[in-house]
Order: sequence, then structure tokens, then C-alpha cells
Amino acid sequence: MCGITGFAERNHKAETARRIVKGMADLITYRGPDGEGYYVDDQVALGHRRLSIIDLEGGKQPMFNEDGSLVCIFNGEIYNFQTLREELIAAGHTFATRSDTEVLLHGYEQWGNQLPGKLRGMFTFVIWDQKTKTMFGARDIFGIKPFYYYNQDGLFLFGSEIKSFLAHPGFKKELNEERLPEYLSIEYIPNEETMFKNVYKLPSGCMFTWENGELTVERYYEIKYHVDDSKSLEEWEKIITDTFAESVAAHQIADVEVGCFLSSGVDSSFVVNEVAKGTPHVKSFSVGYAEEKYSELPYAQEFSKEIGVPSIANKVDAEQFFEANRLIQWYLDEPMPNPAEVPLYFLAQNARKYVKVVLSGEGADELFGGYPMYCQAVHFMDYEHKVPKALRKAAGAVASKLPDFKGKNFLVRGAEEPWQRYMRANYVFLDPAERDRCLKKNYHSPRPEQFFKPYFDKVQGLDEPTQLQWVDMHTWMLYDILLKADRMSMANSLELRVPFLDRNMLDVALSIPQKYRSGKESTKIALRGAAMKQLPESVAHRKKLGFPVPLNDWLREDKYYNMVKEKFTGPVAEKFFNVDEIMRLLDDHKAGKAKNMTKIWSFYSFILWYELYFVNTQAPAGIY
Repeated sequence: MCGITGFAERNHKAETARRIVKGMADLITYRGPDGEGYYVDDQVALGHRRLSIIDLEGGKQPMFNEDGSLVCIFNGEIYNFQTLREELIAAGHTFATRSDTEVLLHGYEQWGNQLPGKLRGMFTFVIWDQKTKTMFGARDIFGIKPFYYYNQDGLFLFGSEIKSFLAHPGFKKELNEERLPEYLSIEYIPNEETMFKNVYKLPSGCMFTWENGELTVERYYEIKYHVDDSKSLEEWEKIITDTFAESVAAHQIADVEVGCFLSSGVDSSFVVNEVAKGTPHVKSFSVGYAEEKYSELPYAQEFSKEIGVPSIANKVDAEQFFEANRLIQWYLDEPMPNPAEVPLYFLAQNARKYVKVVLSGEGADELFGGYPMYCQAVHFMDYEHKVPKALRKAAGAVASKLPDFKGKNFLVRGAEEPWQRYMRANYVFLDPAERDRCLKKNYHSPRPEQFFKPYFDKVQGLDEPTQLQWVDMHTWMLYDILLKADRMSMANSLELRVPFLDRNMLDVALSIPQKYRSGKESTKIALRGAAMKQLPESVAHRKKLGFPVPLNDWLREDKYYNMVKEKFTGPVAEKFFNVDEIMRLLDDHKAGKAKNMTKIWSFYSFILWYELYFVNTQAPAGIY
């Protein structure tokens, strides 16, 4: 597990390139504090920061093949590397280390661009072929590990984090201001663009080739449903149990101690319980607040005690929360206003005092149907089956013109297409017009849901709950859940592994019929059934809390209200926003007239981020 960065161009001076790439890697030192390594020639410069997990002595990078013609830098873990290693040895390859990095080198020799499709794990990697002057790289099928690139004026920059680009003199740092409305509505940009102009995310399941200044990006893996209706619910529960046990075992491969994150929910409890079977004294880590009604600690600690697992917990108070948020916006690279990232940061910080690797429950909701909106989609699906489209359209048109009544929203939404009622599109502002009143200028931006239509178009033949899961996997999970999981763990030099996001688990999830994933009132039906046979019933049926935070209350306290007000009336706010409008949001919230926490935090997070990257332009104190 590490951080990678580097660049390629048609020609450069090696001595200068080495100095630059070291500066790039230094900006992400926390991703790999155990070591550093560099490779430079007249076209390419590769930088690597290492967090030693597997083959502590032999796994140093950049790593070369036998004749030195291929060089690789890699971020992640390949969980089937031992099987691939044996296959490659049988094919005549000779290994000098026990590391999974070397499997990438010999695998590329053997299979070329077919290599990514054979890998089971979380990864981004880059391989430079000195003979053909070709660079090849790929990102895992879920996008667990990040990869960004910038390809302008003959310069190709890449890295685990965008901030590494800041050290390259050829990088033109510009705000991608046209995407500000989408950020404010969705909390992230739901495609390959970023908040930096000309900086892109390599999509999950994609690979790239750079040769002679030309960049080609191709998809090597497609997530496709292949539902199997022949099995009963009990059979699916058994398949989930067995597949998950094998995945957890694979995700524990390490030469260092492995711990677990534990919240009050079924997903992380399932992980901890499975790990505890083979590692009775595995450490579990939880986070909470002094404000009891927001804290998950009592549930987590009760469960830990019941299964005999040591529980290590820490609490976050308002002062820590606000103080850390500025630092967190730096680590995130792009503004992200999800308050859950803050307790996750402190959770990772505490865990790193004890272990180098943790397992966590991310991905279970997207794969197995865990969000309440999937249940709502089942209601819409039932409505569409019973009522002809023309009648639904007419009912929606009439309802929209009437005063509020019970069921009005359902009738209005029921007349729309699934992409039009996708709740994550207008996650912050229900009405984009309210968002636009807060902006200083008119960006003529499409409605937020338009950005999700291309995703829904790819799966329009599926039922609506399944469409939502597929779209969530390619947007919400990728650009929010996994991004903050990677950044908050790696900010603390901690490797976070996600056994639900495994190729074998995905294959199971894509086969389960919709009725065993989500119902009108139930989520994760098959997964909960499997959990019930393993966990205390109270845990298996516990409702999803996520990472609840007391931010709603804190923003009404004078100290934190004034802290936000200072930014809302400052120069960055004046530059981009209608100050009167955003102050109205803040004042109404403080007065109890409205619950504007999510909106306030979106503006506040952007302002902090913009100050860090475009005003002060220095890493905040406390990073190194």
C-alpha cells in the first residue's frame, strides 16, 4: 500500500526530472512513510512512497523485471497474487521477491493488457516499458484505489492524489469553475472530471496506455448483472456466508497485524465476527461523540464484548471536528462536504496507533441493496407495473398543481423516469433554483440529474432498484464512499481493506434476484439473512445509521456559527457566492427556522478547500 506519482513527456533532462518527481512524492509522504523510490530516464519519471505490508524487505519500488526493461510502481494489494505467481512460475518466469508487485511485472510480460482482468484486489499501477517506450496502467474494478491524470501540452502527469501535481512546474492549476453547481448539488462531480481543470479520474475498471505523447483509455471490466432465479433465499444466504468467509481470509493476507473498523451496523459487525473466528484477539476500532444520541459506541462496544473482541474507541468533540475539517479538505484534494469523513479521519488516526491494516464494511449497501431509496424504488416499480405510463404522467401533472397532500410527491415522482427521480442528483438542494440563487453568476448548468442519465441509459433494461444499485456503484460509491475511505485512512498511513468489494463477492451480488436484495420495507434481505445466522439478532436487524454527527446542533452554537459566518462573509465567498443568500441559510439554521446543515457544510467545505489550494497554496500545519 502506497502512494504513486510521476510524469511522462517526449523528452526531458533526467537530473531535473528526478528533482521534480521527488517533490511530487514528498507531497504525499503520509501515504507511504516507510520508504521512497524513484526511476527516471529521458522520457519518464516515476515516484513511489511505501507503506510496508507484504514482503517488508523485498517489496521495494520501483521494481524491475529480470533484464530491467520493465519498471513498475503500484498502490494497493493483489489478493490472488500467490495463485498468479504459481501460474507464472509454471510458465517459466523467475521471481526474486515474495511481493505482489513482482506478479504485476511478470504478469504484464505474460499477458500484456489482459493482466488487469486477471487481478483480484484493490490497485492502481503503472508499468513503463523501456524498450517500446510505452506506459501502461490500470485501476481496480471498483475504484477502491485512486488514480488521477493530467494530459496537456505534451505533459502527462499521474498520481494517487492530485496534490502531487502541484510540485510540477508544467502543471497549470486552474479551478474547474463550471462544475461548481454540480458540486453544490451532488457533493462531488459524477463523472471523470475534477474540480481542477484538465485533471481527470481514471474510471474504475479501466486501463490506459501512453505512447509518444498519445494517451488511450479503455475499459477492461464491465459490471453486468446475470441474475440466477433458480436458488432459494436460504441457498443465497449460504453462498454469501461461504464466499464472504473466503474473501475475509484473502483480505487478511499481510506481514503485519490486521484490525477492523466497527460501527453499530450489520456490515462491519459481519466483518469483525468473521475475522474473529480465525483471530480471536483481533482489535476492533470504533468512534463516537460525547453527545450520546449521536454515538454508535454503546452498540459497537456491546457487540465486541459479546463476541470477545477487544474494543478500542475514541470520541470526537466539536472543537476537534471543526479544527480537523480544514486539514481534511487538504487531504481530500477536492472539496467534499460529507461530515462522515471527519469521524472517519479520527477513527483511522486512533487505529494507526495499534495496527497498519484494517478491514471495513464499505460496499455492502451498494452490492446487496442496503439503502432505503432502493425500497422506495420497489414501490415505484410496483406502481409502474399496475398503472399505464400515460395515466401516471397525467396523475403526476395534476398532482404537481395541487396543494400539498399525502402521496403528492409519490404521484409526481411516479410520472418521472428513474434517472429524473434519482435522489443523489439533488442531494443538497432539492431545487436547483435555490442553489443558483446562492451563486454569484449564472453557469447555465444542466439540471443535476442530467449528469446521471448516461449511467441509467446503460442499464435501462433492468428493474429500477437494480438500476439504482448499478448507478450507485459507478458514482456514489466510487466518488464519495471509497474516496473518503482511501483519503482518511491513508492520511494516517493506515491501509483500509474492503472485503465486500471483492470480485467473488461481486459475482454473487450480481446473481442474486432483486427480491432478495431489497423489498418495500426491507434492505439487504439475503445479506441480513446470512448475518442472522452468524450475529446476534439485534445486530442483524439494526437499521443503518451511517456515521451520524451532531453538526446540525453545533452550527447553532455561537462559537461555530461565528466560525462559519467568518468564511461566509470573507473574500472567497464574495468571489463565488451571493453572500446574503448563504448567510440567510446560516441564520435560518441558527434560529431553528430550517435544517440547513447539509447546504451550509457544502459552501463551508468549498471555501476551506479553495483557500488551501488557490489562496494560501501551502499545506496546512500538522501534515508532516
